[in-house]
Amino acid sequence: MASKVALLNRITHYIVNRKGKQMRPMFVFLVAKMMNNGEVCERTYRGASVIELIHTATLVHDDVVDDSNRRRGFFSINALWKNKIAVLIGDFLLSKGLLLSIDNNDFDLLKIISVAVREMSEGELLQIEKARQLDITEDIYYEIIRQKTATLIAACCSLGAASVKPNSPDVEVMRKFGELIGMAFQIKDDLFDYGKEAIGKPTGIDIKEQKMTLPLIYVLNNCTKKEKSWLINSVKNHNKDRKRVNEVITFVKDNGGLDYAVSKMKAFQEEALTILANYPESPYRASLKLMVDYVIDRKK
Repeated sequence: MASKVALLNRITHYIVNRKGKQMRPMFVFLVAKMMNNGEVCERTYRGASVIELIHTATLVHDDVVDDSNRRRGFFSINALWKNKIAVLIGDFLLSKGLLLSIDNNDFDLLKIISVAVREMSEGELLQIEKARQLDITEDIYYEIIRQKTATLIAACCSLGAASVKPNSPDVEVMRKFGELIGMAFQIKDDLFDYGKEAIGKPTGIDIKEQKMTLPLIYVLNNCTKKEKSWLINSVKNHNKDRKRVNEVITFVKDNGGLDYAVSKMKAFQEEALTILANYPESPYRASLKLMVDYVIDRKK
């Protein structure tokens, strides 16, 4: 991430010192080690670095779009250095990631990453398009979260496999494994919106932003016409009214929305673990299983 521009170095230094959980590079390393008897190679390190660079780039851009002042408990880049600089930093990180692959002829890894970036953009746009109409079905919701969230975790797992076993069937198997984890991860995120625990974001924020999440979609499709129009009206026109938002949260809870979402999340988890069970036992497989369980049990 080093550059000849002092301002750029100051900002990238700030980013590196406030890194998050780094869960995505962890998937790259664990999958590579599980595939390759505990060994990783230079390509694995590059793959993990590219994923973290590109993921960070998307977060920096997201904060600009959402006008968010905080990220991981610290000030966001745009809060400290304004939007224009934040957008340029995101572009810089993205190009750094792509060049890392190109300079080392990791074109297969570059393709995996580029597909993920394309899908993430499409998923975000699909979500925005559907939020305007609030006519989201469960299938469309899965398509949105598959593209928006699951595709990046899928890329991590397929990158891990491709870094040590290029062109093997494992690359696709691990992509599917990562996608399933990503689906469960996003549903867990949706559930936080209805929780009371001390988590990184306030409850009811998805409703305020008119985001259609699985608990709400389930209840909308399984309540009376009158209740449905009340819910849609609440989300569309009263999403800033704290009392009304709390009423929506309570209604979704009372009508089985959370239980349904939890059951779907666990189904994705089970499917991911079934794929994992096909690989021989190793500390790396055990760690990946812990990661899958963490996605479901995490508190933030």
